[in-house]
Amino acid sequence: MLPLIGRETLQVVSGFGDFALFTGRSFRSVLHTRRIGRRIIRSLHEQGTVCLPVILIVGIFTGLVLGLQGYHVLNRFGSEGLLGALVSLSLVREMAPVLAALMLVGQAGSALAAELGMQRNTEQIVALETMGVSSHGYLVAPRLIASVLSFPIQAALFVVVGLWGGALSGSLLLGVDSGVYWSSVERAVESRDLRECFVKAASFGLLSVAICAYQGFHADRNRSASGARAVSAATTRAVVYSSIIILVADYVVSSFFI
Repeated sequence: MLPLIGRETLQVVSGFGDFALFTGRSFRSVLHTRRIGRRIIRSLHEQGTVCLPVILIVGIFTGLVLGLQGYHVLNRFGSEGLLGALVSLSLVREMAPVLAALMLVGQAGSALAAELGMQRNTEQIVALETMGVSSHGYLVAPRLIASVLSFPIQAALFVVVGLWGGALSGSLLLGVDSGVYWSSVERAVESRDLRECFVKAASFGLLSVAICAYQGFHADRNRSASGARAVSAATTRAVVYSSIIILVADYVVSSFFI
């Protein structure tokens, strides 16, 4: 039993080290990659514009649910006027960065892992390296840079749409005065809360995209599967690991702001 635990521990530590080297190598390759700006813009489109409908739909319904549940909870204590504060702080501090990141991982992250996995499976990555092109700089680095830019923007859109969803649910459907709702939002949200939201979103974006890229880039390391099954397994691991690391990072970042 003890040797087995030791082997598994060493394997986990080795995996973390390999992931850290992969991420560092990708950022370092930015300096030596030509026309990286064009690929960053393309990555911003993949992680931003393409994922926008999902963010808007999830954001509006999250706000609707927060407004509905928050009203009935506050109604027990006669504090319906604080509905705006409850909805806004819930969205800015937790719901927007976390849910937006999870949605982006489910759409853009899984697509990234599958794309890199197929490129590894068809030896396109090997072909790039044979031609002297940095595969990390050409395929991974633009996605990492775009994630730091696009995830905070998506989280901000999530907050705006969620606030309107809470207003629709609380004011239009449940009778809370709209002026009271928005004044409560204005009093509750501070610059510190917005900084926390953006730091979380950028951290989640960088970590999750790096994990998805790593899993797809090394899809050929799966000894139990090959070909399309290896790509499928890499995509599944990418989404699962990214979702877990988002929740872990959420706790770590929150502990610094509280």
